[in-house]
Amino acid sequence: MTQPSPALIPDFDLSAHNTLALSARSRLGAVITEPAMLPELLAKAAADGVPLRILGGGSNVVLAPGFDGITALVAIKGRRVVETTEQGILIEAAAGETWHELVAWAVAQGFGGIENLALIPGTVGAAPVQNIGAYGVEVADVLESLVAYDRQEGRERSFLKAECAFAYRDSLFKHQPDRFIVLSLRLRLPLPWVPNLNFAGLSDIAGEVTPQALMDRVVALRTSKLPDWRVTPNAGSFFQNPIVAAADAQAMLAEFPTAPAFPQADGRLKLSAGWLIEKSGLKGFRLGPVGMSERHALVLVNHGGAVQADVAALAEHVKRTVRERFGVQLHEEPVFL
Repeated sequence: MTQPSPALIPDFDLSAHNTLALSARSRLGAVITEPAMLPELLAKAAADGVPLRILGGGSNVVLAPGFDGITALVAIKGRRVVETTEQGILIEAAAGETWHELVAWAVAQGFGGIENLALIPGTVGAAPVQNIGAYGVEVADVLESLVAYDRQEGRERSFLKAECAFAYRDSLFKHQPDRFIVLSLRLRLPLPWVPNLNFAGLSDIAGEVTPQALMDRVVALRTSKLPDWRVTPNAGSFFQNPIVAAADAQAMLAEFPTAPAFPQADGRLKLSAGWLIEKSGLKGFRLGPVGMSERHALVLVNHGGAVQADVAALAEHVKRTVRERFGVQLHEEPVFL
């Protein structure tokens, strides 16, 4: 059987393929609609000596103006219920599916387990790389397994959850971005379902708490706090919440005893990056065409015409200001490509 061959698109415009709406182009582009397209594309890139990078929804990247290689967009579609057991409902979704649409699809069928992760931008394939999380839930909480293409070994490989090295906003795939390309996920949605309401704003839902009611509340909370990237381009939360030794946070907590600080299992404290940025006087701060959102200090927004260097300059300014004010080092969530 003839394998599908991805067409190469010259001078590929990526401005509409990143949620920061940065002006960016790639010498060549390709759209991957089937996993079988990957081996041929990778072989061609290797034979021609052309670098190849993978892009999903562009929601967690800061793109350079130009890339002298091939940018392959993962657009593999498909989602289904695999099985239902006493342990839960196993669903499978392809990497090119939109994450929020997967959440809405599951909730519409009465399946609970990922409703707290509603409205997170990006694709299914990107979710485990960053181990996305919100409102007390991470994708690692429900992931059973995934399939990824191993560029080093030239084959598809299956990974159980325990093999993914998940941590806070971290995974095996984040540490080896040039090796693995996520193709699909399998998520085990628990039975019986128990709503996770252990986050501010979720515990007072009126009436019966269903997956739909909880998803609706999460969507309402996110839209009330975070700017819509389709209206005001952004990459969501731009900095990770720092996790520091308790001793390192003592001076800050002495000055601000009500500062958000969440104990971790290892004795460290997770601090709120948004709170640190706001208390540093940077909420709404602008530097050229970019700024920190007036609605949420953690979100870096593009006011129009920004390029990667503008984002990098603001990110460095924020990190330096917070470090000088609180002695805490912030780290970006998005990847600079």
